[in-house]
Amino acid sequence: MRRREFIILAGGAAAFPLAARGQQTSIGFLHSGLEREWTHALAAFHDGLKKAGYADNQNVTFMYRWADDQYDRLPALAADLVGRKNSVIVVGGGTLAALAAKRATSIIPIVIAIGGDPVKMGLVASLNRPGGNLTGVSFLLNVLVAKRLELLREFVPTVKLIGIITDPENPNAENDLRETEDAARTLGLHTSVARVRREADMEPALEALSRQNADALIFLPNPNFLSWRNQIVALAARYLLPAMYFGRDFAAAGGLMSYSASLTEAYRLAAGYVSRILKGERPADLPVLQPTKFEFVINLKTAKALGFGVPLHLQQLADEVIE
Repeated sequence: MRRREFIILAGGAAAFPLAARGQQTSIGFLHSGLEREWTHALAAFHDGLKKAGYADNQNVTFMYRWADDQYDRLPALAADLVGRKNSVIVVGGGTLAALAAKRATSIIPIVIAIGGDPVKMGLVASLNRPGGNLTGVSFLLNVLVAKRLELLREFVPTVKLIGIITDPENPNAENDLRETEDAARTLGLHTSVARVRREADMEPALEALSRQNADALIFLPNPNFLSWRNQIVALAARYLLPAMYFGRDFAAAGGLMSYSASLTEAYRLAAGYVSRILKGERPADLPVLQPTKFEFVINLKTAKALGFGVPLHLQQLADEVIE
């Protein structure tokens, strides 16, 4: 037996540089959402790969699989990418997509870029030592909830009742909700929870919170909510409810404010890990990363429409003010 063959058999496929196997490298991309909603993140990912020496249709090709917000499609899409023997599978759009990929293969390296806690969801053994074939970037969106509530209370000092909107079908939902309610209690705030599974349920949910005299809203992280953001922003405006969101795209669409990790930075970090894996490093040895760049965005036009003035110190604190 030749030495190279022995190395591959003894160490497993991931022990040998993936980019050196003679064929153009193929990267699978699995996402739970709609392609048109993730163009900026995808551009950042490709930019990160290009800077690492990997360009689409030159030395790498991509296979994209979008679930279009239909979570039940994820297992079949993940299995398809595994069957096509991609060198690496990149996963975005939430924990359900990551779980589908992990269940589909224990061999092909997986790089995630998701908002949930990968340890609590059973994706990795720990952040520092993932183990197995999966690593990547976690936004850990739930740990930012206390800051979101603090900013919302600064904007609406008289707030007493916060409406919390969550999707119970999200694997992170109960944990995120628990942490949000704990943070609200710490700030002396009361909460009312609306559980929304379908887009058609959003209007009745916000109408009910309005009837309960909710003073403000906070939306818990969920890929579907991002796809529904135009409707969500319009409903918040109709019921005159100031709202805090978990991503800049909401504020850009007319939402009042958002506080989140930088999505583009997270996808660039994921690209860096894909590059390192293609060059021979093992996912098990690459700690799960957390973004260091955060974005606080305020939409002044929306604040004015709601009848609120934005305190100067909040405008100075914001990374971006949309006028």
